[in-house]
Amino acid sequence: MSHLSRRDLLRASGAGLFALAAGGSLAACGSGSDSGSGSGGDAATGTVTVWSWTTAAEALRGVVPAFEKDNPGIKVDVQDVGNPAIWDKITVGLAAGGQGLADVLHIGCDYLPGYLEKFPGGLADLSALGADAHKEKFSKGLWPVVTGKDGKAYALPWEVNSLGFFYRKDYFDKAGLDPNTFGTWDDVLAAAPQFKAANPGVSLIAINKPAAPAEDLDFLQSLMQLQGSFYFDLKGKVTMGSPEAVRALTIIKRLDEAGLVGDAAGDHGWVNLLKAGKVAVCPNPAWAVHYLETKVPDQKGNWRIAKPPAVVTGGKRAAIVNSTHLAVAAASPRRVAAWRFVEYALTRPASVNSMFNAGGVFPALTAAYTDPMYSAPSPFYGDQPVLKTFTELLGEGADATNYSGDYARALKLASDAQVKVFLKGGDPATVLQDAAKQLAQQTGRSIA
Repeated sequence: MSHLSRRDLLRASGAGLFALAAGGSLAACGSGSDSGSGSGGDAATGTVTVWSWTTAAEALRGVVPAFEKDNPGIKVDVQDVGNPAIWDKITVGLAAGGQGLADVLHIGCDYLPGYLEKFPGGLADLSALGADAHKEKFSKGLWPVVTGKDGKAYALPWEVNSLGFFYRKDYFDKAGLDPNTFGTWDDVLAAAPQFKAANPGVSLIAINKPAAPAEDLDFLQSLMQLQGSFYFDLKGKVTMGSPEAVRALTIIKRLDEAGLVGDAAGDHGWVNLLKAGKVAVCPNPAWAVHYLETKVPDQKGNWRIAKPPAVVTGGKRAAIVNSTHLAVAAASPRRVAAWRFVEYALTRPASVNSMFNAGGVFPALTAAYTDPMYSAPSPFYGDQPVLKTFTELLGEGADATNYSGDYARALKLASDAQVKVFLKGGDPATVLQDAAKQLAQQTGRSIA
C-alpha cells in the first residue's frame, strides 16, 4: 500500500539523502549552535519564511492573515517548496551551517531524528522559547518524537496519523461478519474461510509482495507500532528482530497463507485493486478518509471504519504511524518571530482546525477535537462519524516511534525480509534477526 502512505511523502527521496553527513564528515552548524535566544535570533519583527509543501503549505497560508493581525510587525511568507525537494533543500541548508534555510521548517517524523543526529545545533531549542508549556496539549506519544537526547524540544507537533481499520461493510455483511468484533488479528484469521467463501476473488488487504517498484512496509510497521515497537527503540538500539517485530511479520505470513493478501505490485497496483473492488480492508490513518472518497466515489456507502485489531490479546489498538512537525532553524535571525508563528499556528484549536479543513492535516492538538466536525456523520461512510474513531483512538494513547537517522537503511532491510517471506517462504524470526544483525553492522548501533 505504499502509494497511499503519507510516509512516502516524508521519507528520503533517495537512499543517499543524508550522504552529505555520512561518517560524521561535517561539523555541527556553527552559525546556529546557540539555543535560539540571544542577540543572534531575538528579532521579533520582520518577515518569517516558512517551507512546506502542497496542501499543507496552502493550509498554513490560511493562518497568516489572523496571525499578522494579532502580531503587528511580523509578516509571514509560506513557500511551497514541493515534495521531495524540501528534504534535499533542508539537508543542504543544514549541512551549510544553516545558510539559505527558511526560518520555519515543516519536517516529517522520520527526518527529524536524523537532522538532530547529523546536524547538532541546526534546529533551534524551542524549550528555551517556551515550548515545554505546551507539552501536555498534544496527542500522547508525540512529545518524545520532537525531543532531543538532551530533553529539549526541537519542534512542535502539527499532524498526527493514527492507524484506522477501513473496511468494505458490504463484503463483510455478505459473509455475516462484523469487523467491530475483531479483538485481535487472530480473530481476523479465524474468519478467513467465511470471508473467502462469501467473497471469491476479493483480498482482505493488498501488499506489494515483491517490493516492485518500491518497498511496501506500512502494514508491517503499523503492526509493530501497535505493540509499541519499531526498528529502533527510543534509545536508538536495533529492535528489528524483537519478538514484537516477529509477531508482526508472522501475522502477515499467516494472512498470505490463508489467501487474504492480494499482490499490489507495480505502479498504482494497490489503487487499481481498490478501484476494481478487489480489496476489503485498508489499514490506514486519518488522512485516508478523504483519499478513499476521491479515489473510489462509486463505492460511496460501502466503506466504514473500526478500531484496528490488536496484535495480542489485551494489546493496544491505537498506534501513531507517522506525524509531521514545525521546527525553527537555529541560524535564523528571526527565531523569536518564527517561534511566535509556530506557536500561533499549532497551539490554537481555531488555527489547526482551519488548516485541517483546508489541507486535510489531522491536528495533533487534542483541544481541537471538541469541534463538532469530529463527530459529524460522513455520507461516504454511511453517515458514520469516521473522524470520531480517530479522536477516540488518540485519546487511548499511543507509543512513540523512533525513526532515528538510519530509517532508510532499516526500511531496505525490513523490505528484503518481508519479500523473503512472501516469495521464498522465509521464516519471520530468521529473516528479521538476520536483518537486525545487518542493520547493527551497517549503523554501528547495538541490538537491544
